Amino acid sequence: MGNTGAVTGAAGLLATWEAGLAEAPDGRALLLHRTARPDTDAGALSALPVGEREADLFALRRALFGERMQVRLACGACGEDMEFELDAGEFASSLSPDGPGESVVRLAESGWEVEFRLPGAADLTAAARTADPRAALLARCLVSAVRDGTPVAADALPAPVQRRIAEAVEAADPGADVTLGVTCPECGGTTRAELDIASYLWTELDAWARDVLLDVHLLATAYGWSEPEILALSPLRRRYYLELCADD
Repeated sequence: MGNTGAVTGAAGLLATWEAGLAEAPDGRALLLHRTARPDTDAGALSALPVGEREADLFALRRALFGERMQVRLACGACGEDMEFELDAGEFASSLSPDGPGESVVRLAESGWEVEFRLPGAADLTAAARTADPRAALLARCLVSAVRDGTPVAADALPAPVQRRIAEAVEAADPGADVTLGVTCPECGGTTRAELDIASYLWTELDAWARDVLLDVHLLATAYGWSEPEILALSPLRRRYYLELCADD
């Protein structure tokens, strides 16, 4: 594990992990985002454009576990198991806009004038709970739509206008959908897959937390130290004490 102290201490990370055990994936993503931005309240975080959240989580992953990300993916053509590395730092910088970006996209063409708010995590979660998530997201985030001076409701927008909105949102918030295109070394086929950084990071945090709790158990048994005393040790010093225990 990298230098967790740069973001939060081991005790704080364990508290985040413990709270996340009872949460659904969207709740865990919010907990991780709060770890990345501890000075921002949960409501404001949920309203941030999704791409901004993804950039924050890539930066958090980099701070906690380092630059290199190991990814495994099955080839969609031949089923071969592929393993490769990604650079968390490069992802974080590529997803982060240069300065504060606009949270609303605006279209003005062919008699249409449309304003659409970039979806946040709260919008995606709410829309996913409906029978028609796409329509629900359109209704939640549409600020205004006018055709030749006449207001038009979200459910009355024609398909071409909806496509233009989707294209404009993708261009304004490209980090909202991180898709990998991986070429199989065996068959040469290309497999496309979405990289869910929140899920990936939670899996790493879960493994780290369980390892740390095992360390606490072993050192408490060997030395009689309390959990706070053990967590106050640096990872390097904990490892040395564990090696001494194994030598006994």
